[in-house]
Amino acid sequence: MGDNNGLPLFVTKSAKGRILFQLYAILIFVGVCLIFLYRLSHIPKREEAGRWAWIGLFLSELWFSFYWFLTTFVRLNPIYRYTFKDRLSLRYEKFLPSIDIFVCTADPTIEPPAMVINTVLSVMAYDYPPEKLSVYLSDDGGSVLTFYAMLEASRFSKIWLPFCKKFKVEPRSPEAYFRTAVEPLEEPAMAKEWTSVKKLYEDMKKQIETTTKLGLISEEIYQEHKGFKEWTWLASKRDHQTILQILIDGRDPNAVDIKGQPLPTLVYLAREKRPQYHHNFKAGAMNALLRVSSKISNSPIILNVDCDMYSNNSESVRDAICFFMDEEEGHKVGFIQFPQTFENLTKNDVYSSSLNVINEAELPGLDGNGGPCYIGSGCFHRREILCGQKYSKECEVDWKRLNNREVEESISVLEETCKVLASCTYEENTQWGKEMGLKYGCPVEDIVTGLAIQCRGWRSIYFNPERKAFLGVAPTTLLQSLVQHKRWSEGDFQIFASRYSPFVMGYKKIPLKLQLSYCYFLLWAANCLATLYYVVVPSLCLLRGISLFPEISNSWVLSFAFVIFVHRAYSLGEFVFFGGTLQGWWNDQRIWLYKRMTSYLFGFLDNILRLLGFSKSAFVITAKVADDDVSQRYKQEIMEFGASSPMFTILATLALLTAFCFIGGMMRVIADVENSVWERFTLQILLCGMLIFINLPIYQGLFLRKDNGSMPTSVTYQSIMFAILACALSLY
Repeated sequence: MGDNNGLPLFVTKSAKGRILFQLYAILIFVGVCLIFLYRLSHIPKREEAGRWAWIGLFLSELWFSFYWFLTTFVRLNPIYRYTFKDRLSLRYEKFLPSIDIFVCTADPTIEPPAMVINTVLSVMAYDYPPEKLSVYLSDDGGSVLTFYAMLEASRFSKIWLPFCKKFKVEPRSPEAYFRTAVEPLEEPAMAKEWTSVKKLYEDMKKQIETTTKLGLISEEIYQEHKGFKEWTWLASKRDHQTILQILIDGRDPNAVDIKGQPLPTLVYLAREKRPQYHHNFKAGAMNALLRVSSKISNSPIILNVDCDMYSNNSESVRDAICFFMDEEEGHKVGFIQFPQTFENLTKNDVYSSSLNVINEAELPGLDGNGGPCYIGSGCFHRREILCGQKYSKECEVDWKRLNNREVEESISVLEETCKVLASCTYEENTQWGKEMGLKYGCPVEDIVTGLAIQCRGWRSIYFNPERKAFLGVAPTTLLQSLVQHKRWSEGDFQIFASRYSPFVMGYKKIPLKLQLSYCYFLLWAANCLATLYYVVVPSLCLLRGISLFPEISNSWVLSFAFVIFVHRAYSLGEFVFFGGTLQGWWNDQRIWLYKRMTSYLFGFLDNILRLLGFSKSAFVITAKVADDDVSQRYKQEIMEFGASSPMFTILATLALLTAFCFIGGMMRVIADVENSVWERFTLQILLCGMLIFINLPIYQGLFLRKDNGSMPTSVTYQSIMFAILACALSLY
């Protein structure tokens, strides 16, 4: 025991094989320098056609090189963390800190109550003393259907929690567990209990889904709990009083499961909404939960998860506590960020939603450069850092004194006194949303909040356990994915162009290497201009007979070929190393291009309009459910178009423009084959050919598919017209 007391609760290790990465970076750098030398030494003369196209291409390549530098800088020093939960148990089992868990939902039609309660039940069932857990659901939809589902979940938890503990269930979301687990027929006693619990869950789920589909609560159900009376005076989800109900009071000795063990506290909150007050989206919901929980449980550690991100690892909470309670480094740690991972990915990840490279290479790189960003879900915080506290050497905590709740008020008194904390007017003339709580005024409140915490001197930690801590729902249509990335890129660029920029807010507060690392994400939107230029201009110049690259027989072509081959070969190897497939990598390249041409473009333009006063920030919820035929096509990895959208019009127009230019360029080459014209245009032809290959799903959606997921007719006609017009204008 004496030896154990001196051992750390976590260790940090640097990534292996960095020499190979450094060699790769040097080779790419040399190749890029040669390309720049070629561009500068071969600029067309003033009277030559294509001079400005050449210069524009050079500027685009400058941007790509700068962004490659940021990407490489992020990946230079990745580090990985490993925890020792056995040491934590031996040393601190009786003194583990209490934890408040925040789950946020906003719309019962997009985020079904049955899905929400699976997340709630999964975090209630953590492998942690239940009397030290308090789970809060923020329902910004103010839905009686969600409240009803929570009431059912509170009852089912009395059976589910002891079942999980007895059979060491993983994952502890009932839906996920029963969908993947096999009935243990070899053990009759367990099989009987397993079947019984599964039936109880399916009955509950069916009742919730039926009630949700009807959209009505029966009179019989209304009589089951006093909380339903709150909806008598509810005008709409945008205009209602605070609704606060403590469904399970963890202090109550009668709040026990069927085995007589205590249950976690469970609280439902729908904060007050009034049309004349801005509710600040998820940031406002989180801040209301911060204030309400401070009166009910006031735990020193807070975990927040999105309602579709269920717990996939019941021990992840102990992993997080290892960092906070480590004797040497724990007092410096402000938050621990787990990666966002998804359960509904197809084999080849048709919409590139896995984030594998970000999770396995880039976030560890941020950790090595000073700490990961806060990404909004799956994050454990100290309560005081969310309330604005700065780090100092006096921040070391005696965890043994932070475990006893001293709240003595009854449930009814607590419910009434806490309602004012979630009112619309509570934050007026206060520092909430500025110096306290999550920051307001940005679509990605999580990034700027995490940056502010780091600027106050706190250290952040990235932890990616072997068994993923949380699993969520990835977009199942192309439009959902593009809209999600539009919101992310818009918010990130808004931070970069504001006083919250890491170079402004972080000046002399966080390391320069961390400031630069943030820019990898904050400049996503700015990639749109160079990408669009590289897609459009070389194609149009091919149509006009203007060469922008060296001839295939010219030695300068080797620098282009070398950079392209080495860069893409490394990308493919990295993608496969982190668990992807060859087809998955190609899908990743396709979505990478589509995001830059649409999501990032709209995110960039919205920021420009906002700076000019023509636009305001908005928050879009990504749908978590899909129609059966959409789901079927997703499983078959057939790209979903279906809806009319300006994003699809842009993608289809550019795809057709590339095809028309490719055909025109090939006709020119064939017509003048004797003069070896093809040598001048080989790289442009290859570039167009690659773009055509990438865009095959778009051509299929435009002309070959007849299902409901094909490209809408209006988009087809518009894109054909715009592509022909662009070709005509370039020729005259």
